[in-house]
Amino acid sequence: MMFLMNDFLPVSQDDLRARNIEQLDFVFVSGDAYVDHPSFAAALLGRWLEKHGYTVGIIPQPDFKNVEAFRVLGKPRLAFLVSAGAMDSMVSNYTANNKPRSEDAYAHGGVAGHRPDRALITYVAKCREAYKGVPVLIGGIEASLRRTTHYDYWSNKVRKSILLDSKADLLMYGMGEHSIIEIADLLNQGVPAREIRTVRGTCWWGSNGQLTIDNGKLVVNRKDVGSEVVAENVILLPSFEDISKETPESKIRFAESFVTQEQNTDALNADVLVEQADTRFVVQNPPALPLTTEELDSVHELGYTRRWHPMYDGPAENGKCGVPALSEVLFSLTSVRGCYGACSFCAITFHQGRRIQARSHESLVNEATELTNHPEFKGYINDVGGPTANFRQPACKKQIEHGVCKNRQCLGTEPCPNLEVDHSDYVELLGKLRAIPKVKKVFIRSGIRFDYLVMDKDKRFLEDLVRYHISGQLKVAPENSSDKILALMRKSTHKVYENFSKEYAEMNKKCGMKQYLVPYYIVAHPGAGLNEAIETALYLKKTGFVPDQIQDFYPTPGSLSTCQYYTELDPYSRDKDGKMKKIYVAKGARERRLQRAVIQFKKPENRMLVREALEKAGRKDLLSVLR
Repeated sequence: MMFLMNDFLPVSQDDLRARNIEQLDFVFVSGDAYVDHPSFAAALLGRWLEKHGYTVGIIPQPDFKNVEAFRVLGKPRLAFLVSAGAMDSMVSNYTANNKPRSEDAYAHGGVAGHRPDRALITYVAKCREAYKGVPVLIGGIEASLRRTTHYDYWSNKVRKSILLDSKADLLMYGMGEHSIIEIADLLNQGVPAREIRTVRGTCWWGSNGQLTIDNGKLVVNRKDVGSEVVAENVILLPSFEDISKETPESKIRFAESFVTQEQNTDALNADVLVEQADTRFVVQNPPALPLTTEELDSVHELGYTRRWHPMYDGPAENGKCGVPALSEVLFSLTSVRGCYGACSFCAITFHQGRRIQARSHESLVNEATELTNHPEFKGYINDVGGPTANFRQPACKKQIEHGVCKNRQCLGTEPCPNLEVDHSDYVELLGKLRAIPKVKKVFIRSGIRFDYLVMDKDKRFLEDLVRYHISGQLKVAPENSSDKILALMRKSTHKVYENFSKEYAEMNKKCGMKQYLVPYYIVAHPGAGLNEAIETALYLKKTGFVPDQIQDFYPTPGSLSTCQYYTELDPYSRDKDGKMKKIYVAKGARERRLQRAVIQFKKPENRMLVREALEKAGRKDLLSVLR
């Protein structure tokens, strides 16, 4: 049964009076408009806290220049909870080529400009100004992926932990259901926010002298009670000063720090990490434990209205109503969290983790059945998935008891021999969803790992996918055709994609259908120069497919590819002298544009750029080919 509650969480004083709330326990400040749907963190965590007995109000996309916007719900009893929203605010506000975006899908009417750059820093400052002395806790993707020293593409600098830059009291990283309830209970018991130091999935800070590391133990030194060991098996990362100098040695240290952090992203085997910046230390506790199936079901069964708040029913500045991001998820089902796919350019490892957490069939069928009663439902479930749709179980049984391997990837370029390939649970789930009355079609639009799919000797899922779950075309992500670049991306070899293409075509023929693959490519990924772009273009010429859309590589915090981009090193490869291998990185806007033009060589507007690229690469022999 769904956990029923009032339609929306409070957003105004009128809402508080209607609920007879004199003072809220928490005020959630969000960089997104308020949509009451589990895909939006403010709604999910707000309802989760409410289920556990706390009152929560939301200030969505406040006027960040006006402190009064942060006082609309009054002074919270326990803390402000601050998130930049579903995306890093810089990613939300700027394209991969650092141009301002014209739209914001998470804003009223899709109007850009209502979310400040570096939103966490701005919001925390305004919360402090609004009510001095109230604890401010930060979380969400911006906090999670900037929790330690990181490269910031937009300023082209290495920045300190966002915990220090924002001056927040505590940082929650990853998926926050466990952490936020434990923190709420401690605050409610009177524990000061700055003294909450043992909660999983959090980062906290202390000054030099207050914190010391002795024989791998983290010691807090307090005048009132003396010294206290708060963590053992502590790893000291290179300091901010060591990895921010932009020297070759500093970049090596940056890469080494990244590797250590990536090796400590699993809740069962991660150590405590400590990083010094000037006279302060940031302490990262191990990740929160993954949700059980029952807990994940419960989070999604909190009586969401699945609507944007009525405040957005009227037109925004551009005359449009509502919040565009809702349309992408309104009739979709989130079935899993986590991903062991290992893609270098993806930060899910640092945020959701590599272990799969799956909802039960019963919960998903119940949610789908409720969707069929929605007045706008037309018979189509748009997606059943998560970061990777066809992962519904741990990569291997060992992960359940011991966590993921620190020094080995599950899939990536060379799949682990212990990887268990099995689509049977997903096939069964999809069959149940297709059988629901009023459901005409169940689509799969989350990413499908075709390399995992072709490893499955049982072709039932591929057949069901072709017969029932796509319409005319299937989007897949080979990303590149060069095995050298695919290895840097931790993707399977191009031969695997070709094998999948063949299997897909044969299955369509068997099913009497004619459906196409739409491959997705990234240009200017670290390691890729003009020659690699030409290699991909020649492959596309051979296959007869030239993509309309291509993604420029975007160096966002928290990914291996961003580490490669900044350092121009591959942290996991060594040359004959035992040093990290250097890699080429296209950093100028011009070359990125040339690489894109070469891959989209059929576009008339790219003709001169293709010529320039081929001449620059010494491949004028291809002028008559790539046209």
